[in-house]
Amino acid sequence: MAPYLLSRIRHAYVCGDRAYDARALREQLQRQRCRVVIPSNPTRRVQRRYNKRLYKRRHRVENFFQRIKRYRRVATRYEKLAVNFFAMVCFAATLIWLL
Repeated sequence: MAPYLLSRIRHAYVCGDRAYDARALREQLQRQRCRVVIPSNPTRRVQRRYNKRLYKRRHRVENFFQRIKRYRRVATRYEKLAVNFFAMVCFAATLIWLL
């Protein structure tokens, strides 16, 4: 699904973890003039270079989503309306920021 979901992305940094280290995906993103920030799989013979600073920022975002999922109303999508769900996400993010 990743090639399809990223097909409209142009001129952007695309960050991902090692699971997205596929030659076809990298080539597609490079044709779309994207900068790929995906570390190579450890089993690759030739390790590709990537921007480690941006990769660390991606990891921070991922950790934030893990923290926000600790709130049951967000994790289980208890709220049915999008506006209420967004309010709950904002509230959880505020609590995380304060603590």
